[in-house]
Amino acid sequence: MSEEQTTAEPSAREQALRAAVRDLERHVASLGWDGQVFVFALVRTAEALEKTPELARELPEEAVRTAAVEPEHLTGIQQEGLPDSDTLEELLGQLAWPDSVDGAAVVVERMVVPPEAESGMPKEPAAAVEYLMNHPDRQDVRMATGVLRTGESWCALRSRSHDFDDAVAGSPDAVPGLVEALRATLA
Repeated sequence: MSEEQTTAEPSAREQALRAAVRDLERHVASLGWDGQVFVFALVRTAEALEKTPELARELPEEAVRTAAVEPEHLTGIQQEGLPDSDTLEELLGQLAWPDSVDGAAVVVERMVVPPEAESGMPKEPAAAVEYLMNHPDRQDVRMATGVLRTGESWCALRSRSHDFDDAVAGSPDAVPGLVEALRATLA
């Protein structure tokens, strides 16, 4: 579902989250495919600037101007030095955010195949990976998901086969498991 297909008018907070998730997805997209997992803290830009005025020198001028008129505007802060983990679930299970963080976002790539592809998949893990990597209906997808402490969520999805900014789809719950896992990091 695209943003234009949603029916209710989004609140200022929802609009800010959508814009932040779209910006984070575009940032990661600019780095190309086959990248790492990216994790971001989301903070309200105006509040961050009020507490730390020198931050204005580090942010794009447009973000500073927007925050002056849109108090819900969000800035994503990429997290470095993440804990070692073998899976995304394990990584997110190790994260917790201080109260000064308004939300969290993650950008990750995944391979998807139609459900019927699983019927012919080998049981042995290495063979299963090989089978999936070579499946003719395989799609590479980049998922950017953000959640706020106040409950709002937004997911943006880009397919490698349609790798254009105007082909990025979005909805609040496109990746429900990832939404819930991110929410747990804010609890």
